[in-house]
Amino acid sequence: VIQAVFFGICVLTDLSSLLTKGNDSQEQERQLKKLISLRDWVMAVLAFPVGVFVVTMFWSIYIYDRELVYPKLLDNFIPAWLNHGMHTTVLPFVLIEMRTTHHQYPSRSCGLAAVCTFAVVYILWVCWIHHVTGVWVYPLLEHLSPGVKIIFFAAVTVIINIFYLVGEVLNNYIWDTQK
Repeated sequence: VIQAVFFGICVLTDLSSLLTKGNDSQEQERQLKKLISLRDWVMAVLAFPVGVFVVTMFWSIYIYDRELVYPKLLDNFIPAWLNHGMHTTVLPFVLIEMRTTHHQYPSRSCGLAAVCTFAVVYILWVCWIHHVTGVWVYPLLEHLSPGVKIIFFAAVTVIINIFYLVGEVLNNYIWDTQK
């Protein structure tokens, strides 16, 4: 969903840019700058770190024991192409986006705070679903004791913050060398 929203914003930004090109309207220019800022923020804080995290974690755990993240039963309901759409294609598309469009990252402290907030809210949502339904969204969590879950959730938060930093460094490397 994050990727779909992000790339929808990208399309909207590109269309808005094309439609306002050559137009002297200060208001349209101001609105376009806001849209570009939103696009850049979503890329920096959500699309890149979450996208890389999903691909890395999903396929690492899947290779180890697929039943922990994607039970074989799901093959009856979710076709292989859709699984790859959710867990594979995210990475090349977000890397292509990073290579083709310069994104202005927020200050490091604001970016990391936003990534941490997202991670904590998502973890709380996963826990809430378990509280209400009695089922963990990710079967891996069934196998972890409460103490290990806390360590796991902390590690996940650290990893996604590392991916934020990787995105920032990669963006700066790609675009600083272009000047």
